[in-house]
Amino acid sequence: MSVIKIKDFGDYGNWINNNDNKTSSVKSLKVLSPYFDKQIATIPDSNSHHLDEAVNAASNAFLSWSKTNIRDRAQIMSRFKSIIEDDINNLANIIALDNGKTIDDALGSIRRGVEVIDFAISMPNVLKGESSEVSPGINCVMTHEPLGVVAGITPFNFPVMVPLWMIPLAITAGNTFILKPSEQTPLAAIKLAEYLEQAGLPKGVFNVVHGSKDIVEAICDNPIIKAVAFVGSSKVAEIVYSRSTQNKKRAICLGGAKNHMIVVPDADVDSTAKGLLASSMGSAGQRCMAASVAVGVEDIDHIIDQLIDEAKSYELGKDMGTIISKTSLDRITNYINEAEKMGAKILLDGRNASRPSDYSSGYWIGPTILDHVDPKWACATEEIFGPVLTIIRVDTIEKAMEVENNSQYGNAAAVFTTSGEIAKIVSDNASSGMIGINIGVPVPRDPFSFGGWNESKYGHGDITGVSGVSFWTNLKKTTSRWPESSQEWKKYF
Repeated sequence: MSVIKIKDFGDYGNWINNNDNKTSSVKSLKVLSPYFDKQIATIPDSNSHHLDEAVNAASNAFLSWSKTNIRDRAQIMSRFKSIIEDDINNLANIIALDNGKTIDDALGSIRRGVEVIDFAISMPNVLKGESSEVSPGINCVMTHEPLGVVAGITPFNFPVMVPLWMIPLAITAGNTFILKPSEQTPLAAIKLAEYLEQAGLPKGVFNVVHGSKDIVEAICDNPIIKAVAFVGSSKVAEIVYSRSTQNKKRAICLGGAKNHMIVVPDADVDSTAKGLLASSMGSAGQRCMAASVAVGVEDIDHIIDQLIDEAKSYELGKDMGTIISKTSLDRITNYINEAEKMGAKILLDGRNASRPSDYSSGYWIGPTILDHVDPKWACATEEIFGPVLTIIRVDTIEKAMEVENNSQYGNAAAVFTTSGEIAKIVSDNASSGMIGINIGVPVPRDPFSFGGWNESKYGHGDITGVSGVSFWTNLKKTTSRWPESSQEWKKYF
């Protein structure tokens, strides 16, 4: 098991014009490590005046950056990728200390983010434009044009991967960018800023502004910011989307989820048990793609038995990291307590799991499996955002689909089966944007895009892939006709 060591990173300011701009005019926010329940850094709780500084820097940089050849912009992304890969172990350690992930989980999340950089590097081919003679003598050319100053607001659970869903595409398309990372996990954003500077990104093209509610509201309200991307809870996603669009911004805001895995008796026992466990307990359940509800059709006890055996072998600190905060830990525990009172059968109880001796003061809870849950109970309908798997029993595939369809969310759904007919029923009828067949975490890979349905997403389109490129650009259509001239062309030379 990799050892996470406590470290004091000191006081950080906002990253503006490739500099750490410290300010004493606002209060500081403490950054705590979930492994140790100790302060490891401070950041400013910025306000609209600090945002204005970042917006001014980004505005000043936009004209030159947008006119830079897209191949040169892509070359910077290529160097950015190499720098991340060369320093990946250091970055993973920062994520683990700041966020509570295991080192392996942190490494996996970085690599998934780097895939988006790969796609950004290919954007000279993606954005090469289209041209056609639409009528005799008349030609139409369509190009993707950058929007201007844009912003991203990102969550605590993937402090590198989610920013990398946004930054490479937006910047390579010619925009200048302002990132507001989670105040709980800001350290990785600072490293990304340093990597971009090392890669040769000009001043003002990428900026980081720290803070909490005030700075989020300021981003939504600022008239110069043209587009906002957000990832977080559905409650806040709806607020950010409404406020941004009311201020005439383009917005895509990804929210929470209550993803369902439908399991039928013919499913492969070993791969299904492992898939259920990885999906529900990966990242300690703190991800919007966690399938936290298993809907068992008829008798699936043989699969559940292996699932429990697999889960019992999980070692905290090795196979699963911490919960982000004491507040979150208490919330997760309350869901388990309430389900138990309502009659859920607890097949595996993580409330008293053994804590790693080196991190005994951290925010720990082990894998928890709740069986015979009513579909209407809170543990079956609300996003717990922790390592809790809820099992609902039904006797037909139609009833399983009713459970999935009745969810207010729609991020992902999965089915575990060896039947093509069952797989088609689920994929055709699930009310979710991303579907997995014998895959518990059906995250599309670029150029396919990431995004859910219903209350898991506010706005049109998706956040990565070709759809992400469309979000960060405007289409310009130029139609031309050149009449014949009686003048000799030699006169112009």
